[in-house]
Amino acid sequence: MLIYLCDKNALAEGQSRGFEMAGLQLLAVRRAGQVYAYHNRCPHRAVPLHWQPDQFLDASASLIQCATHGALFLIESGECIAGPCEGKSLNAIECGENAQGIWVKLPEQD
Repeated sequence: MLIYLCDKNALAEGQSRGFEMAGLQLLAVRRAGQVYAYHNRCPHRAVPLHWQPDQFLDASASLIQCATHGALFLIESGECIAGPCEGKSLNAIECGENAQGIWVKLPEQD
C-alpha cells in the first residue's frame, strides 16, 4: 500500500528532505525530475545521515553524504562510492509521484 509522503512541490529539483513515518526515518531526493527515497541510516554505523534538518547532500548536491563519516552515496542507487562503507548501499524505499504528490511504500514491520 502506498502512503502519502508530501506534496510534489515540497521537494524541489536538487534538494533533499527528511521524513518520519510509522517510526521509520526516511530521506527523499529529487534529481533530474525523479524522486528517490531511502532509509535515513548509514550502512556503516546505522546512524542518521544528516547533521542538520533536510541536509543529506554533499556541497555539489550530486551525492548523498553521511555527515558522521563522510561516506558518499549515488542518489540513483544508494550505492556507497567513497567512505568506510564503500560497496554497501542505502536501503531503498519504493516511491512514486502523481498529481497529488509523492508516495512511498513502507516495508512490512513485525
